[in-house]
Amino acid sequence: MQECVRHLLILCVFCALLVCVCRGACAEVDSDTEAVAGQGFTLGCISCKMRGEVEATATVDWLFRARGEADFVHIYTYDGSSENIIDERFLDRLEWHGSRRTLDLQDASVDITNVTFNDSGVFRCVFNRVLIYEHYEFSKVTSKDVHLTVVAKATRGTASIVSEVMMYVSIIGLQLWLLVEMIYCYRKIAAAGEEALRASAAEYLAIASESKDNCAGVQVAE
Repeated sequence: MQECVRHLLILCVFCALLVCVCRGACAEVDSDTEAVAGQGFTLGCISCKMRGEVEATATVDWLFRARGEADFVHIYTYDGSSENIIDERFLDRLEWHGSRRTLDLQDASVDITNVTFNDSGVFRCVFNRVLIYEHYEFSKVTSKDVHLTVVAKATRGTASIVSEVMMYVSIIGLQLWLLVEMIYCYRKIAAAGEEALRASAAEYLAIASESKDNCAGVQVAE
């Protein structure tokens, strides 16, 4: 019985950790790198703080280096409340898709509408973050590159297929493990219940027998 309770506690802790990771944690996920001409695309860029409890503010700049060009060009900026498209090639085609209702930006993703073949190249997002401590402030610059390829028709890479298969295998494995744990605990609890019933019945019979003997002794004495 104690072993079953221990398993249930471990299961509850594991589920709680999964919930915390899914809802509260920041995870740096790489952006997709293949866009389809004429469709929309999200340039992903996430930069997590090493210490979540430290207050911070951040602004984000996006730069672009077209294929065949040598230098990056500043195309977009966002400060937590307003955005500004700087490069005319992206006017009315860029839209903020990252962190909202906060100055502590950690997700700097942007959407590109009506992707063209001229959008092939390297996009660079730059976080200008200020960490606010009790007695001082610390500035940190972090950048990430997205190498974008524009194709006429969508293709699906092997890595994407393998990742999806592994995700479903993990989910199914977790469900089977939960099922086995539930069956194991149910059997343990049922066995403990039956043992308790047998002990209660034996105790009841012993009490009844003792009472009968006492009654017989009283009648003999009379």
